[in-house]
Amino acid sequence: MTENEIEGEIARVLDAEAEALRKLKDDLPMPVVLSVVRELADCRGKIVLSGCGTSAMAARKIAHTLNCIDRPAAFLPPSDAVHGGLGLLGAEDILILISKGGNTSELVSMIPACRARKARLIGVSENPESEIARRADIFLPVRVEREPCPFNMLATASALAVIAAFDAICIALMLYTGYTREQFRVIHPGGAVGERLTKGDLTYESGRL
Repeated sequence: MTENEIEGEIARVLDAEAEALRKLKDDLPMPVVLSVVRELADCRGKIVLSGCGTSAMAARKIAHTLNCIDRPAAFLPPSDAVHGGLGLLGAEDILILISKGGNTSELVSMIPACRARKARLIGVSENPESEIARRADIFLPVRVEREPCPFNMLATASALAVIAAFDAICIALMLYTGYTREQFRVIHPGGAVGERLTKGDLTYESGRL
């Protein structure tokens, strides 16, 4: 490939991912999204997330964001979950399973323990007919028309869509629960953000907390 062709391919992928996120706003079922917001806001226990492969990376990021807004969360590796790690789940907890196809065997095998432990189950997938979708208390469909890769296989735009959907959910949660900048300061003392908060720079450019 020439440099111009490489540049063109990079632009094409960025355009494809931007378009996937633009369509997500129209495609997400808002009544379901609102149910997820309320479910997470009302959770009195932990929010446990799990996924395999790229979905695991998305789950880890979402768990971190939830912790940042005072919703205690943890990522549970599926391989550890079925070897005793499911003891983490309790009756007041929520388990979020993220799977593009919705039939990932490692995740499906966690569902019986979720039920036995009386935890709530949120399934996230592009496949409404999948095992996870059918057995979830709340099923949040997140899908993209196509991955940018030439094989339509590499989870790129789809993973970005899941992360973006939960970014929106988490920011809505901040408003729904009345999360304050003071709370944020307590749990985020490090880095440039911590320095700004410590010095009293609480500027919030795009809205109000």
